[in-house]
Amino acid sequence: MVTKQFSGSPDEADLRRADSLAREIFSDVANKWALLIIEALGERTLRFSELRNEIDGVSHKMLTQNLRMLERNGLVERTVHPTVPPRVEYTLTEPGQALRATVHMMCDWTHLYLGHIEHSRRRFDA
Repeated sequence: MVTKQFSGSPDEADLRRADSLAREIFSDVANKWALLIIEALGERTLRFSELRNEIDGVSHKMLTQNLRMLERNGLVERTVHPTVPPRVEYTLTEPGQALRATVHMMCDWTHLYLGHIEHSRRRFDA
């Protein structure tokens, strides 16, 4: 995938445009695994295995891919400690923490409206 360089053009920050850099970033972080990783990291640093235990159902491959994507976008910092075996830890960067506030609000919204959504789904499916 070829990533565009941000030139400061307003078009590149316009989510409505198919070729905008903002849409590419939005697409990266707006998936269930990325959101769950951001929420799980929260205010603490976790090792890969701890993170995997925190997120039920995530495969090794999906966790790795999403951590790499979050690291590439500057939202997660990966620290490798020179031990045998190597100890790798992940933590949110400042932009990652800022995004986490939004993710946390989305989690709160989900908890608040879960019953309503479940009822609507049952009524729709009937």
